[in-house]
This record gives sequence, structure tokens and C-alpha cells, in this order.
Amino acid sequence: MITDLRNAFLDRLAAADPGLVRLRLAASAVLGIVIAVLVMLPLHFPLTTTLVAAIAAMMSAFTVNDATGGGQAVTLLLALVVGAASITAACIGSAYAPADSIVFVLLIFVAVYVQRFGARGIALGSMAFFLFFFPMFLQAHLAQVPHLLIALGIGVAANAVVRFLLLRRNAESELIRYRQAFRARLGAAVRATEAYISSGGSDRSKRQIRTSVERLHEVVLLIEDHAPDVVDDRRADQLRRRVIEVELAVQWLVITVRRTCSQPLPEGVADDLVARLSRFRSLMERDPRDLPLISETGEYSRMLVEGSRIDERAHPGDGVRRAIAELAVADDRAQRIASQSTSDFPADEDEETEPTKAFAYDNQTRGAIQAVLGGGLAVLAGQLISPQRWYWAVLTVFVVFIGTSSAGARFVKGLRRTGGTLLGIVGGVALALLVSGNTPAILTLLLVCVFGMVYTARVSQFLMAFFITSMLGLLYSLLGTFSIEVLWIRVAETAVGAACGLLAAVVVLPVRTRAVMLDDIALALDELHEFVESAATLLSGRENVNIIEMSRDLDRAVEQVRLTIEPLTHPINLRSARRDYGWHVLTTLEGIAFRARHVAARAQPGQLAGPVSERLDQFAGRIIANVDLVHEAVSNPGAARPRKLVRDDGTPVADRIDEAETRAVLSSMSHLDEGLIALGRVLGVGAQDPPPHS
Repeated sequence: MITDLRNAFLDRLAAADPGLVRLRLAASAVLGIVIAVLVMLPLHFPLTTTLVAAIAAMMSAFTVNDATGGGQAVTLLLALVVGAASITAACIGSAYAPADSIVFVLLIFVAVYVQRFGARGIALGSMAFFLFFFPMFLQAHLAQVPHLLIALGIGVAANAVVRFLLLRRNAESELIRYRQAFRARLGAAVRATEAYISSGGSDRSKRQIRTSVERLHEVVLLIEDHAPDVVDDRRADQLRRRVIEVELAVQWLVITVRRTCSQPLPEGVADDLVARLSRFRSLMERDPRDLPLISETGEYSRMLVEGSRIDERAHPGDGVRRAIAELAVADDRAQRIASQSTSDFPADEDEETEPTKAFAYDNQTRGAIQAVLGGGLAVLAGQLISPQRWYWAVLTVFVVFIGTSSAGARFVKGLRRTGGTLLGIVGGVALALLVSGNTPAILTLLLVCVFGMVYTARVSQFLMAFFITSMLGLLYSLLGTFSIEVLWIRVAETAVGAACGLLAAVVVLPVRTRAVMLDDIALALDELHEFVESAATLLSGRENVNIIEMSRDLDRAVEQVRLTIEPLTHPINLRSARRDYGWHVLTTLEGIAFRARHVAARAQPGQLAGPVSERLDQFAGRIIANVDLVHEAVSNPGAARPRKLVRDDGTPVADRIDEAETRAVLSSMSHLDEGLIALGRVLGVGAQDPPPHS
């Protein structure tokens, strides 16, 4: 019983945090704080100075996320310089009010604007802002600057020790954890199909299926990114291909289950299918290193035999049995490749990317302008609530604008942050009263709150705000300034800051959710254009290109659309028509990406070479022309539509194809074409009837 519970807990942990990346980051933040505080103790600096060292260690762990170790080291050094400038400016500003509020607001512009430079820009902007904010919070003065700079250096150094020595990233172990997460989420997807069959397709089971498939896809992308770190390029490509095949098999199982359950099943069939899925799942949810290959089990042979019974006398549920067998075969292939992985680490190399323009007027610049105006409003409104603690309102404006690109996204983020802050009041009051006067207990709970804040930051603004507010209650208690009134001021300032940020986003150079969504769809269509063009080149044998990478780029683009479109699909959106529109766009794009992955996993060089290559080019050319037409509609949403999408005229690419793999590739390209036409219909581009087939 204990073993089962332990396994279940580990499976859930692996599924919730693929690779345990968030766990490592949270542990790094806590351990860095502990080291920084221990180093500061012999120096006998004041408590506020020690807190700056702890904050520097926490922020370094929280914000520095470069892809390579060398990049992280450079960012830490730059963060030291930027942080020193911010601390000095904050201490000078405290003596010359209102200089502090002016510089603070200008910092918002800089921090939001430098997001265009990727992970390093986000890290340095955040460090600059927060290391200006915390000296204000701690009421530091100019005379304390030397000690504060020493504390900053100790905090950053503590994080460097943790990052590069104590909790150094082990790429091979991380891949193992990704595999564990993959198997746990694969098991969750199969469990969701069991629930769907058992409930006859209830709404709850539909949501479970959608969530489990999305989370499985997330792990697939992580494995694709991580594979080159631990295996050579050839094996990494094979691993990606096999993992995609498993994901496709899961999605086919989901489709088959839905089709099977669309009609009433004879008595006993549903129970039989659930039992088979449960037996298959029992082989999934464990550490892959402790399991034999699925093909070495007796259950595997039975699944293949039962899944092959598809003929004119097919029994009810045989489609699901066949899908289970195909999933078992795909999983076996993936396990074989993954189990052969070696720890041959290549040197870290930065990918060549197009340089980012330092100065440009785009949505990022508009967001920075909105943020600085929202910050100015927050200063005025925040001082009306509390002349001493107005900076909380400005902080909320900054947090709302970081990582968001539209007014809708900022509204949702502000609402979550305000809600989490409100709930955090309860936690902060309860914890502060519980451990009042007990310094060791306060410090321990502070570390727990830091861990919770970092661990949940990437998945829930609500929970992160809860842990931050609880931590503040403990900090006020540690500093001897705790009161319930102070925490209520924190809530009021947060709400005002969110309102000011939203007002600026809506009134000043507004960036509508729909406009950002159309821009992101246009980028996804660019990736689709390149993918179809390259797939035709590969299938015809003219050039051997890696369309696996291109399908991954398309996945990334669709994932960005998912993030952008969230304000439309969020339950807080009271207009059901807009929610339906958002879900329709997203579902259609996901279907296109699914078919592209299927083509990438099955396509081989020269599969359609020879006499049929000309018809393949015509087929691909028509799809590309449709992509360009939809792209034009997305780029110019108000323009007239004289042209229409061209449907398939039914002309076969090849007269006779015996190979199942090739038939599967062509079938997926046809479905991709249908999905593109469906997307065009959603975006207002009609389709004309196909020309008569001669």
C-alpha cells in the first residue's frame, strides 16, 4: 500500500513538473538564500542589509534562465552591475523625493522594453526593477549603499555557487525525469480515455482528455528540446520521431474512443475496453529504467493479436483495440531509442539567431509606453491610499505588463494577482500571528513561502501572489512592523495598480487581444508554409531536409497562439460567442499542427519520387497557395476578399500506393489541407468548389 502511494505521488510529481525543473529552481532559490544569510551573519550587518543579500540570491535564481551555463554566468555578472546601479539609485532617490517615484516609473519602461531581448533582457530588467523596489521597501538610506552592495555581491555569488556547483543541471538525469514525466502523462491520457468510456462521454471526461493531451504535448516538446544535450544528432532525431509517434498514437486513440462512444455500445463492451486500457496503463506509470520493454511482456502480444482483428466481421470496440495496439507499438519503439541514450555531452553552443533590433516601434514598445503611463497613474493613486507604501501599486503595474502582450491578457493577469493577494492576506495574518516573536519559525516559514512562490510562478499567478503576500506578512513581523492594516493596504495598492495598468492598456495605444492573436496566427502560417514546402521537397527526393524541426517550430507558434488567445477563452469572458470563436480558432490550429507532426513522423526521403512527383508538387502548391491566402486575410483583416480558398479536386497524388506509411502521410496532408480551409472559414475566407476532375 505504501509503495503504491509512493509511486502514485512520484508519478503525479513527474507529470506536474516535467524534468523537475521548477523544483530545482525553487530549491536553488531557497538554498541560495540560506548560503547568503550564513555568509552575512559573521559580518554583523543590520537585518535589512542581510535581507538584501537574500533577495539578490532569490531574484538571481528566479530570473536568470539562459539556455547555456556560459550565458547564465554572463547574465549573473551583468545582473550584479545592473543591481548595483538600481540599489544606489534607490538610496539616492530616498533622500530626494519625488526623484524615487520618477526613476521607479522610468524603470518600468526599461524593464518592459528589454523583454524584446529574450531571457537575458527579461532577467536584467526584472533585477533592475526589483533591486530598486526592495531598498524602498526596506527604507534604505544613502549611507547604507556600501553595505548593500556587499550584500548584493554575496547574494549573487551564493546563487552562482548553487547554480554551478551544488545543484548543477545534469542533462542526462533531466532527460530521465522528462521520460518519467512523459510516461506519467501518457498514463494520464489513457486514464482519461477510460473515464470517457465509463461515463459515456461526459463533459468532465472531455475536459480531462483535453488537459491530458495538452500536457503530454508539453512534455514531448521538452524532450525534443532536451534530446540533443545527451545524444548525438542522429539518435536525437530518431528519439524525436519516436516520441512524436507516441503522441500521434495517443491522439488517434482519443479520436477512436470518441467515435466508438458516439453510438451506444453493446453490453459488456465498455467494461472490456476500460479493462484493456487499464492493463495497458499499468505498464506506463512507472520509472522507465525499472521496466522491461513493453514488447517483452505477454500483454503486448495479446494487444497486437486483439488489435489486428479488423475485418468484415469486426466486433464493437475493435477500433479502440487496434488503437491500443498501435500505441503499444509506438511506445515500444520510443523506449528502445530512449534506453540506448548515452551521456555524450556536446559543448554548449549558442544557436545563431537573427539579431533583435535595439530600437523599434512595435507591440513591445507600445506595451512599455503603456506601462510607464500606468506606473505614473499608480504613483498618484497609490499615494492617495498610503503615502508610505505607494510603491506596491507601481510593482503591480510592472508585474501585469511583464510577459503579456494585449489588454485582455493584462486584465486576466491583474485579476489573478489581486485574487491571490486577497487570499494571501488570510495566510499572512494567520502565519504572522502563529509565529509572532519566534524568529527561527518566521525564517523557516519565509523559506517555505519563497519555495512556493518560485515553484508556482510559471504555472499560477494566483498562487504566486498568495505566497508573496504571505511572505510579506512574515517579513513585517520579522521587522517588527506587522499589522493587519498594512496587509489591507497591500491589497488596496495591488487592486489600484492592476486597475491603473489596465486603464493604460485600454486607453493608451491599445493592443487588442484579437490583433495580437492575428499576428501570432500569421507567424504560425509562415511556419506552415515552410513546412509544407519542405515536406514536398523531402517526399519528392529533391533534398533531404529535417521537417521534424519544422513541425516543432509550428508547434511553438501554435502554443504562442494558445497563450495569446487565453483572454478570449477564459471563463471570465462573459461573451459566449467570443469564447466559442477563440476555441474554434485554437482547435483548428491544433488540428493542423497535429497533422503536420504526423507527416513529419512518417515522411521519408523520396517516398513519392518519380512519375508522381509532379502531381505531389501540384498538391503541395495548392496547399501553399491556400496558406498564403489565409495569411493575407490575417495580415489585412479589413480588406476585401476577391479570392477564395481552393478545395481538393480529388485528383490522387499516386494512382496506387501499397505502403501504409505513405498512405498515412498523404492522408495527413489531406487532413491538414481540410484544417487550413476550416481555419480560413473561421477567419472569413470562403472556399470555392473544386474544379471538375477530368
